Amino acid sequence: MTDTSARTAAAAPTGGSMLLTLMKLRTFIALIAVIVFFSIAAPNFLSTANLILMSKHVALNAFLAMGMTFVIITSGIDLSVGSIVGLCGMVAGYLVLNGIDLQIGYTVYFNVIEIILITLVVGVLIGAVNGILITKLNVAPFIATLGVLYVARGFALLSSGGSTFPNLAGKADLGNTGFGFLGAGRILNIPVSIWILIVVALGAAYLARYTPLGRHIFAVGGNERAARISGVRVDMVKMFVYMFSGFCAAIVGLIISSELMASHPATGESFELNAIAAAVLGGTSMSGGRGTIGGTIIGAFVIGILSDGLVMMGVSSFWQMVIKGLVIIVAVVVDQAQRRLQSRVTLIQMAKIG
Repeated sequence: MTDTSARTAAAAPTGGSMLLTLMKLRTFIALIAVIVFFSIAAPNFLSTANLILMSKHVALNAFLAMGMTFVIITSGIDLSVGSIVGLCGMVAGYLVLNGIDLQIGYTVYFNVIEIILITLVVGVLIGAVNGILITKLNVAPFIATLGVLYVARGFALLSSGGSTFPNLAGKADLGNTGFGFLGAGRILNIPVSIWILIVVALGAAYLARYTPLGRHIFAVGGNERAARISGVRVDMVKMFVYMFSGFCAAIVGLIISSELMASHPATGESFELNAIAAAVLGGTSMSGGRGTIGGTIIGAFVIGILSDGLVMMGVSSFWQMVIKGLVIIVAVVVDQAQRRLQSRVTLIQMAKIG
């Protein structure tokens, strides 16, 4: 090998490694970029009131994106999360206003904790339906969750005839007051939704990194056949990720209904797009097998800040949809480029070692 060839071979992995590092840090770089841009372009962007409002918006998307991250890591997709948000919000509103009529002249009313638990169970059960369709009936994730999207949205509309459940303050004599604390309350001057997000995010991150279930989730997405041969209970893993996604969607439905003190059946429309965008932008590979909860949270911040910043600048909602779509496309393109570059750098390094 000539001296020039040797220098070229040595420089290739170095340059490739630097570019690969930048690609891996793309979400953090994008976050800094949008913060700097809107700090200059949008007045009062960094005001305390606006930062608190943005953090609440980010939290809603982050919940959905965390569930979506686990689903995508297994090479799946969950298009039903937005409809689950709407249906679970309606379930909570119905229980606050109407309770459950036992058809014997007696109606059971639940306290707020019980309403929250029942709503979370509904979200988990809908996620389980997705899991059963995919694992037991071999329906493709896209089709299964698309069907559940329509079913859940239909039930949300049927529950009230398309109307809103208003005034969810509850009644003291029924023991169901306090529902508004979940969406509007604060602890140490930080919104309750942020505290819930911290707890769920830490739990999800720990599960992904330190538990056998977390390793199995990545194994299924990396190579499902190999995972099954090695003893991983693939169907159970897929069931879990869709149930967790439904759980996260139920949390969002509760928070929105609590904040507005009303439930509307159209709540959550197109939320799945923001969740997918945040997960992919955060480094979750659409091919499966790769992703982090931390990256997804940063991705949710990017999407949330982008959305709120565009609103503050007076950008049309139509253009906002265009921009979000472009963000998803660019994120996927960069992800594919990262995979190719990673393979090339690895091959070059192996060649040098050999």
